[in-house]
Amino acid sequence: MSPIARPGPNGDGAHTIRLLQSNSLPMLVQRELERMILAGDLPAGAKLNEATIADLLGVSRGPVREAFRALEESGLVRLEKNRGVFVRQIDDKEADEIYELRAVLDEFVGRRVSQTAKDPDIRELRSLVERMDKAAVRNDLDTYYEVNLAFHDRLVQLTGNEKLLFTYRRLINELHLYRRTALGQAGAVPVSSHQHHDIVEKIAARQAAAAGRALFEHVMGSRERMHQATGDRSIAAKAAHKKSR
Repeated sequence: MSPIARPGPNGDGAHTIRLLQSNSLPMLVQRELERMILAGDLPAGAKLNEATIADLLGVSRGPVREAFRALEESGLVRLEKNRGVFVRQIDDKEADEIYELRAVLDEFVGRRVSQTAKDPDIRELRSLVERMDKAAVRNDLDTYYEVNLAFHDRLVQLTGNEKLLFTYRRLINELHLYRRTALGQAGAVPVSSHQHHDIVEKIAARQAAAAGRALFEHVMGSRERMHQATGDRSIAAKAAHKKSR
C-alpha cells in the first residue's frame, strides 16, 4: 500500500477517503513528500527521481512534477536545470542568516499579536506552553519540538498577515532541514520553556514593545545555541582529524 493510501485509525480507509475528497492528488503527493523530507526519510542533498517517487506513491508522474514545484516554493527542494530535483541543504552560514531574519519578523509578530489577540487566543497560547512544559518534564524532545513549532506558527497566524505566514513557514522549513541540534543541548529546553511563558504573559498584558523584544531575544538565543552546537561539532571534527593523522 502506498503512503498516500494508508488507512485511517479505524482501519476502514475513511480517513483516506476524506483526504481525497478535500485535497487534490498533487497536494496529497506534496504533503507526503514534505512529511518524508522533514522526517529525514529523504535526507538533505538527496536527488528525487520523478519516476521512482511516482512508483513509490502509486501515482502518475504529473502530480509528482506539480508537487516538486510546490516544494521548491516552500523551500524544501531545489530544481536544477538538466540535473534534477534535490532536497535542499542548509549550511551554517545560511542557517545563521535565517535566524537573523526570523528574529526581525518575530519582533513584529510579538508587537502585532499584543495588540490584536483576543482572550481565547491567549488561552490557546497558554495551553500550548503547558503542553511544552509537560513534554519537557518527560524529556520528550520530539513532542516538545512539535508543540514549539505549533506555538510559533500560531503566533504568526494571529497577526492575520498571510504574506508573513507564507514567508515565515518557508524559513521554518529551511531551519528544519538544518535539523534541531541546538534544542538538544543540555539546558536548552528549560531556558526555551521559561521564555515561552514570558512571551505569552507580555502579550496578555498588551505590552507590545516588551513582547516583541522577548520574541526577538528568544530567536537570537536559539541562534546562539546553534553557534555553540556547530562550534562543538567543528572542535570535535578537528580533534578527530588530528587523531587520525
